[in-house]
Amino acid sequence: MRAPLQFVLDFFTGGDPVPPTQPKPAILPPEPAPSALKPPASGHDALRGMDAPLPMAAGFTHPAANRHAQLQGVAVSFRFERSRRKSIGFMVGADGLVVRAPNWVTLREVDAAVQEKGAWIVAKLQQFKDRQTEQFQKAIEWRHGAEVPFLGRTVQLCVMERGVGRVHGQDLPPDQILPVTVPPGASVTQVRDAAQVWLKKQAKTLFEERLHHFAPRLGVRWRQLSLSSASTRWGSARQDGHIRLNWRLIHLPISQIDYVVVHELAHLREMNHSPRFWETVGEVMPDYAQRRQALRQAPVDLKEG
Repeated sequence: MRAPLQFVLDFFTGGDPVPPTQPKPAILPPEPAPSALKPPASGHDALRGMDAPLPMAAGFTHPAANRHAQLQGVAVSFRFERSRRKSIGFMVGADGLVVRAPNWVTLREVDAAVQEKGAWIVAKLQQFKDRQTEQFQKAIEWRHGAEVPFLGRTVQLCVMERGVGRVHGQDLPPDQILPVTVPPGASVTQVRDAAQVWLKKQAKTLFEERLHHFAPRLGVRWRQLSLSSASTRWGSARQDGHIRLNWRLIHLPISQIDYVVVHELAHLREMNHSPRFWETVGEVMPDYAQRRQALRQAPVDLKEG
């Protein structure tokens, strides 16, 4: 008779172990449909962190996920691995949830353990994302003269009060400033909101240009572009040609933006992440692996769809 399973839950940045628990059987729902740079209502949709505190994400997906579960009403796709460890282990990091178990533990027992610790898992996933958001928010002070990431460089936030005019940034070239006009005495939130309107406008124009550039090279047609504010994904694609791209991509270098654009367009040919999908991406972007790695190291770590 086998000894009872011992569950060890290790948060990526540290955490207290959870006492041993006897697993209970659980049945996972079928694997969800393909695509999505994890959408914000589900997880793969945007540059995290420049807005006010984000609500609970609609889902969390590890980029190398091979199992799925509904935990506390949240879709969680995680990476499951066999290991030589003596217990089932859980780790939450930048990529999401990783579950490891010894060879003798059945998948039913693994699924039961995931369900058993569902509340802890969802809480840690959200904490990790919130922590990343806070770190990025601290990097930008929404005030006159602040430096804002834009296309991999920075532009200076130039705040003009209606009826007063510009105070700083008059000598800078137009391509080095982010101009906003706000009411006299505007709050930091008003300045931030006005700046984001400008950023979203730039994002929409640039994304459409890049979609038009790459779609013919992939032999696909996109029909609609929507900007996303997702908390966990850079973008998503639907079979009907509807592309969603996180507007916060505008903060990143054009090489990384192009990677996300090509990734989503490639889904119009292959609605999965199979070898054929990556071959499709490689047709027009042979160095996609390097661009993907750079994207994963961005200040806000979102997922591809």
